[in-house]
Order: sequence, then C-alpha cells, then structure tokens
Amino acid sequence: MEYYDTLISILGSTIRLSIPLIFTALAGLFSERAGIFDIGLEGKMLASAFAAACVASVTGSPWLGLLAGILISVLFGLLHGFASITNRGNQIVSGVAINFLTAGLTIVLGNSWFGQGGRTPTLPATARFGSIVLPGADALRGVPIIGPLYANVISGNNILTYLAFIAVPISWWILYRTRFGLRLRAVGENPGAVDTAGISVEWLRYRSLICAGILCGFSGTYLAIAQSAAFINNMSAGKGYIALAALIFAKWKPVPVMFTCLLFGFLDAFANFMQGKEVPFIGEVPVQIFQALPYILTCILLAGFIGVANPPKAGGVPYVKER
Repeated sequence: MEYYDTLISILGSTIRLSIPLIFTALAGLFSERAGIFDIGLEGKMLASAFAAACVASVTGSPWLGLLAGILISVLFGLLHGFASITNRGNQIVSGVAINFLTAGLTIVLGNSWFGQGGRTPTLPATARFGSIVLPGADALRGVPIIGPLYANVISGNNILTYLAFIAVPISWWILYRTRFGLRLRAVGENPGAVDTAGISVEWLRYRSLICAGILCGFSGTYLAIAQSAAFINNMSAGKGYIALAALIFAKWKPVPVMFTCLLFGFLDAFANFMQGKEVPFIGEVPVQIFQALPYILTCILLAGFIGVANPPKAGGVPYVKER
C-alpha cells in the first residue's frame, strides 16, 4: 500500500499542476484556431495572477479576484489584437512585448503598492478558493484502491480545478458544434473566404482573443489565489510556453490538449517527488535534472517526434482585405 499511497500523492499533484496548463493551452487553442499566434499567453497569465491577488487581498473576495484576473487578461488580449489585427503588426513581436511588459510591470506595481519586493500580501483562507469535498469522499476513504483515489485525487480540489476539466468539452462543443466555432476555424484557414461571405475577419479574431483572455484569466487566478496564497515574482515560470508546446503536441484539438497537459503535470509532480530521493545504481540525482524534465520533453516534442502537426494555414499572417 505504500507504493499505492505514493502513486495517489503523485496523481493528486499531477491534477493540481496541470490546471494552469489546461486553461492556458485552451486559450491558445482559441486564438490560434482563428489565425492569431499568441505567444503572449505567458504574460497574460502573469498579469491575471497579479490582478487577482491584488483584488483578493484588498476585498477579501476570491470571486472579485477572479473577475479582476479575467478583465486584465482580456485587456492585454485586446492590446495584442490592436497591434496584430488592427495595425497588422508582427504577432510574435507583439506577444513577446506583452510578456516583457507584464514581467516588469507586476514587479514595479507590486513593490510600489505593497512594499514587499513585488510580492503581494499573503491571503487568508477566506480570500482564496478552498478545496471542495465531494459527496461520499469521507465514507469511501477507507475502501481499498477506489477510496484513496476518489478522496484524495478526484475530491478535495478547488472549484477552478473542476472548471478546467469542464472547459475542455465546452471548448470542443464551441469549436466543432456552433456557428461561431465553424467561422473561427474557417478564419484561421482561409480568411479571404470568410470575408467574401460578408463576415468580419477582424471581429472574429478579436472575439477569439477575448475567449483566450478569459481562459488565461482563470489560469492566472488559479496560480495566485487557488494553488498559492499570494502573487510571487514570475510565478508563471514559463507555463505559458509549455502550454504552447502542449497545444502543438495535441495538434490544436481540445481533448488531446487536456491529456498532454496532464502529461506535463505528471512530469512536474514526479520531479517534486524525486527531490532528495536516490535512484537505484545511480544514487541521489541533482534535483535540477528532474525539474528540467518538462522542458526537456518540450524540446523533444517540438523537435519533430510528434509527427506532422500542421497549424492553421493563416496562422501568424495578418489579413489584408482586398479592395
């Protein structure tokens, strides 16, 4: 049972560490399906984490913190749209600029407002999203195999965790079963045909960035006031880039996106578990080796070990309306 308890602990950590990746990868899915390459996911996640922590600290309400995180993320998404859609600027440059802007702005504002070196004050339990115990979790806890899995992995998570998994089928339904989703995918493949049909390409792409901003808002809020109890400098720690890698590995499809993010979350959880542990015939391995596993896998996947992953044909290309 000791090994099973260890496995349950790793699986629980896998779920918790995968949530920001799932939200962020789904955000990239909406924007890239519309032909907007959004490398600024990292910056929007960081900005929303900072806004959520600030508002939750001042108001004591995690829901107001979530609203603030979503609003600031959508605003940065619209800024990206103004640069790359309205003014037809380079989407990569715009996204990188947002990442640099938020990385510096959160530190400056945090230090100015709270005087803690860019960190926000520690939030009380009432200002955070607490864990939810599902029905029957305590009763089943003693049942072999099923009990610990239900009580410690499925149950006991906060509401944003469950919303992340609900967002996957909702995203699939929006993209593949609604008129908006059909048009969104069409504008990412052939914006000229969409424009000929009398549909605004710009407005569709702006709406895709709004959807991406909302999902990034959930991601950043989760980092600051669900997984943690405060905003910390650079707390996104490259998760936006890993989410982009997961999106490419999943070939821009919602359900594979979820499983890929769970894989990255598992590697991160396994790295945390292996800290200080000895590997047979090798001995204790430096913790940096395990911490690098998600990034090593990212490089391997992007090096071409995932087969052909063709992005939307109009991805990254500004649309110029024919006169």
